[in-house]
Amino acid sequence: MVLLHVKRGDESQFLLQAPGSAELEELTAQVARVYNGRLKGAARCLLCFETLEVKQCLPWDVLERGEAVSKCFPSPWKQAGFPEMEELAEHGIFLPPNMQGLTDEQIEELKLKDEWGEKCIPSGGSVFKKDDIGRRNGQAPNEKMKQVLKKTIEEAKAIISKKQVEASVCVTMEMVKDALDQLRGAVMIVYPMGLPPYDPIRMEFENKEDLSGTQAGLSVIKESEAQLWWAAKELRRTKKLSDYVGKNEKTKIIVKLQQRGQGAPAREPIISSEEQKQLMLYYHRRQEELKKLEENDDDTCLNSPWADNTALKRQFHGVKDIKWRPR
Repeated sequence: MVLLHVKRGDESQFLLQAPGSAELEELTAQVARVYNGRLKGAARCLLCFETLEVKQCLPWDVLERGEAVSKCFPSPWKQAGFPEMEELAEHGIFLPPNMQGLTDEQIEELKLKDEWGEKCIPSGGSVFKKDDIGRRNGQAPNEKMKQVLKKTIEEAKAIISKKQVEASVCVTMEMVKDALDQLRGAVMIVYPMGLPPYDPIRMEFENKEDLSGTQAGLSVIKESEAQLWWAAKELRRTKKLSDYVGKNEKTKIIVKLQQRGQGAPAREPIISSEEQKQLMLYYHRRQEELKKLEENDDDTCLNSPWADNTALKRQFHGVKDIKWRPR
């Protein structure tokens, strides 16, 4: 099996195994599926790239009808990443869209009600922990249920982590689905009645999450538009993998995933960043040593025995260590 080290730009993504006889049409689609699955599937539930929204003050006649306009938070909140599963463990379920970003006084004045908040009570009861951002209702699970969620999050992160490349572990679509299933099971344990239909975690579990306009959505690559590059050459879909790498099944190659129209990716550096750091460190130390030698002009070392250029001659003549002074 040929080992493919898949990169996006200069960043390692995952390892994938494929036979040399694999058709590049199917292999390219498989790489895109795993990449998108890690990004949009399990990873999407672990880290949300949604742009935050806050309700702006509108005329009272508009507000009384329950209407509001969404506007992005100013920097630094704009397009901030929020670990949605961790936020669920810390602050409970998502508030309805028309209540997010409003203060308690505004909610009371507008007579808004969180109907799903009364239904979605975590197993074992809830502990109030206010969400300062105003996205969640603050009815967090108790400590035991919180640990169930957090432990599952860590296990799912480990499955889809980019550190799997360093551990030489190949990632498959089944592993990505398994990570998502673990998250889904943990949520069902804590919330057996299910999450609100507008909660991004439930929407992702049901594959209804719309990533348009988000950072994650910009990173998703359609299978039909995916391209694989190796050694500055595009691996054309009409050929087989062995047409490029030969028939040696123990080959390891670094392929870069690109979207059609983006052009050729940058070449791999001759040495890695870590090797470059070590090389620069060595030359810096060598330079410092030479600088110290230049500054040290003391010639007392010339009186040392090892600096005597006639020592070998005297040793052969047997006149070494002769003292001419009388005892």
